[in-house]
Amino acid sequence: MQEGAVLEMRGICKYFPGVRALQDVDFTLREGEIHALMGENGAGKSTLIKVLTGVYPKDGGEVYIKGVSGAALIRSPQDAQNAGISTVYQEITLCPNLSVAENMYIGRTKGAMTNWKQMNQGAGKILKSLGIPAGPTQQLGTCSIAVQQMVAIARAVDMECKVLILDEPTSSLDDQEVQKLFGLMRDLRAKGVGIIFVTHFLEQVYEVCDRITVLRDGTLVGEYVIEDLPRVELVSKMLGKELDDMADIKGEAGGTAVSLEGAPVLEAAGLCSSAGIKPFDFSIRKGEVNGFTGLLGSGRSECVRAIFGADHVTGGTVKMDGKDVKIRKPLDAMKQGIGYLPEDRKGDGIVGDLSVRENIILAFQVMKGFFHPFSRAQAEAFADEYIKLLEIKTASADTPIKSLSGGNQQKCILARWILTDPKYLILDEPTRGIDIGTKIEIQKLVLRLAAEGKSVTFISSEIDEMLRTCSRLIVMRDRKAVGELCGEDLTQTKIMATIAGGDEE
Repeated sequence: MQEGAVLEMRGICKYFPGVRALQDVDFTLREGEIHALMGENGAGKSTLIKVLTGVYPKDGGEVYIKGVSGAALIRSPQDAQNAGISTVYQEITLCPNLSVAENMYIGRTKGAMTNWKQMNQGAGKILKSLGIPAGPTQQLGTCSIAVQQMVAIARAVDMECKVLILDEPTSSLDDQEVQKLFGLMRDLRAKGVGIIFVTHFLEQVYEVCDRITVLRDGTLVGEYVIEDLPRVELVSKMLGKELDDMADIKGEAGGTAVSLEGAPVLEAAGLCSSAGIKPFDFSIRKGEVNGFTGLLGSGRSECVRAIFGADHVTGGTVKMDGKDVKIRKPLDAMKQGIGYLPEDRKGDGIVGDLSVRENIILAFQVMKGFFHPFSRAQAEAFADEYIKLLEIKTASADTPIKSLSGGNQQKCILARWILTDPKYLILDEPTRGIDIGTKIEIQKLVLRLAAEGKSVTFISSEIDEMLRTCSRLIVMRDRKAVGELCGEDLTQTKIMATIAGGDEE
């Protein structure tokens, strides 16, 4: 092994039927460094991590770990854990029905012989040291997603790992929690822990990382010291092409400014729901892209869930094309020409065991009725059309959607709703956890749909992305709409001021 290295992967290969996931990939992690693993969805990042952690057997290459004689044999996640490798995945893999302490120590206790008092005390100490607002005996399912993510990180840290893998750990955290996590990462780095950090947030990479390894199409592009790789070059290496200007997406997509004077396609007044959303008014016009913005927990998602009928609506009225309609459940919304891509892709979006084809035609089939099924030829034609249109990377339409990368799963859900030809499309975090190239493709698609006359509500945690796509923003705070911005007021400074000032603005 190289001097100072805690992990070396050499010539790693992994193949799936019809797919070369990894081809002769090298990766080196040094003691006391934070190393970003970057690449588009489908580049091989997750596969490399799963090979390292024993989830997938490798088809070639060797893994070397400091303190292990010769090449390490990692045939299961337990082998990886025993070798000092801990992983926190993007999708939280804890047990919501167990307590926080039980989740932190599961697999490391002695069953009926567990010393519960000692376990709870130990969990309490680490929760306090990390500033996590949860008690050791609290049921994990009662905690927010952000707190659950921090508990997963606390579990990994408490196992005194040599290598800590963080796979999109900040996707559910607000700015303060991200900074708290970064502080923890820096402390671990100072203690000699090697950290592999997988994220799609470029600013986070340049804030906290020491080195970057870039993968593309299952091959190694290169390893770089952070100071030697400007952001534009990183993006270029990830995409395999020059990216001159990410900001001119509206111009490239052919989008045009939408008049805010016409009659609204949808208009809601005093809408509120069982999710705690205070009564709010909302409207959107033909060909408009607007959005909800605000901090984590501000109520952005709950607002659109109320519009779609995904949460129980407790008050308010809705009009479509000037006519009163009742939307009390998602099927009511679908029949009114509304489509909804949910924030939780895994839990509310894809049906993992169904094929790409079945996921694409699902909403259209629901609207048609299950007693009037599509013929096989019709289903294949629809799937093939949208696989080609959205450039979905899949071995075939019969491939289970759960085996696709996150970005391609997202494209399948987009295809599902575009197939229904909606008047109004709601996209809640459509680019979360996916690569830069696919983000740009989705943003351009949104503006093309608007140019064709469809109305779109776009929600993203990234303000820059909202500014690139939206012509009007509703600002949320404490589950209440506190401002609306458009025109010259649609700037990052004004958005942040409105979020901070709320009602006082």
